[in-house]
Amino acid sequence: MARTIPVVDLSKFTEGNETQRQEFVNEIGDAFHKVGFVGVINHGIKKSLVDGFYSASKEYFSLKKDIKNKYEMKGMAGQRGYTSFGKEHAKQSEVADLKEFFQLGQYVDDPSLKETYPDNVIVDEVPVFNQYGKELYKAFETAGGALLRAIALHLKIGENYFDNHIDKGNSILRSIHYPPITEEPRTAIRAEQHEDINLITLLVGASAGGLQLLNADEEWQDITPGENEIVINVGDMLQRLTNNYLKSTTHRVINPPKEQWHVPRLSIPFFLHPKSEMSLNCLEDCVTSDRPIQYPPITAGEYLDQRLREIGLKK
Repeated sequence: MARTIPVVDLSKFTEGNETQRQEFVNEIGDAFHKVGFVGVINHGIKKSLVDGFYSASKEYFSLKKDIKNKYEMKGMAGQRGYTSFGKEHAKQSEVADLKEFFQLGQYVDDPSLKETYPDNVIVDEVPVFNQYGKELYKAFETAGGALLRAIALHLKIGENYFDNHIDKGNSILRSIHYPPITEEPRTAIRAEQHEDINLITLLVGASAGGLQLLNADEEWQDITPGENEIVINVGDMLQRLTNNYLKSTTHRVINPPKEQWHVPRLSIPFFLHPKSEMSLNCLEDCVTSDRPIQYPPITAGEYLDQRLREIGLKK
């Protein structure tokens, strides 16, 4: 099958010489400007860690409904713990996506940060769920930090521009379960077309197909990552910061053919967010006569709050 998104090798940036590093910067900058999606190999995230969290997630989602429901935290807008089936919808849709999910957030030891970053919810029935989740969260933070350093070089804003903004940021590790489809859906698909809220999303290969992006010709294209490849896409915060120079591409998860409705789908995205106080005001060099400023000033926290309300997680 022909590739629909470019593929890049992160080890060229993290371990390569100056020439290789610059090649990587050019490749990822070009991919994010033209497509908004890219496949990444040699990303440093261990397969055993991904497999372990997948297995623990399957075990959690197979628990009885009343057990899962006790991990749904009131007043948390789904930012920690479980969100039951039918709660979240795309911002332009009134129909809920066909999914349930569990979210893990930032890990902090400093008591003064507990109000900003509430404790993660511990699943008693599946002890390894939180253990694998924490390790995978940290691994995604490391890989995501390297990718943002390359993007910063491409934008010529200094390699370490994002470092302090994402250190102890609002990043979320989400385990999503799309249950078997048991009846004709009410115009709903597993995940309606949307763009992500954050800076970048890192997605480890889903257990079943269905992920599609909307290309520049307004055509839906399947995204099928290779073995041990993670898929990275630009989120709205990065698009906003770059005044639409980097592209937050619309994507969705479609339902399988009817003969495969009985097959559930599991996917693990990591939504890399900065701290709430980061300014998302458009970068000066991204505002030109050809690309006049598109967005009013806003902070990452204000923008996140606005979007959580739009997708039905925050009232």
